[in-house]
Amino acid sequence: MTSTVEYQGDLRTRCVHLQSQSSLLTDAPTDNQGKGEQFSPTDLLATSLASCMLTVMGIKAKQLAIPLEGFTFSVNKIMAANPRRVNAIELTATIPASLHQLEPHNIEILKKTGESCPVIKSLHPEIAITVDWSEWAI
Repeated sequence: MTSTVEYQGDLRTRCVHLQSQSSLLTDAPTDNQGKGEQFSPTDLLATSLASCMLTVMGIKAKQLAIPLEGFTFSVNKIMAANPRRVNAIELTATIPASLHQLEPHNIEILKKTGESCPVIKSLHPEIAITVDWSEWAI
């Protein structure tokens, strides 16, 4: 087992990672009767894409002796109404100045590594995914 998720009431859940016992809360978003005080489940879906991409990029960067620290993705989740679902995820890369001068082949390796992460391969193909790498224009 990976985790447990317990309903706390008032459209909130408590999620516990069993191996580490770390936990997080989720709330329904304000546009769906919730408080919006925590990540919503669909926020976590979109955010996990960015986290997964950075994780596999970090593995590859470590192999290439490239310091990836400070690399950031901003995440924009776009919902569809009928049925209510995640319609699109937009990621925008913010790249530390130290990585702006990477060799073009290393940039391409990192991009392709990120864009082949397990989460992106697990999302439904109808979810439009865009990644803005413009800071790394080559």
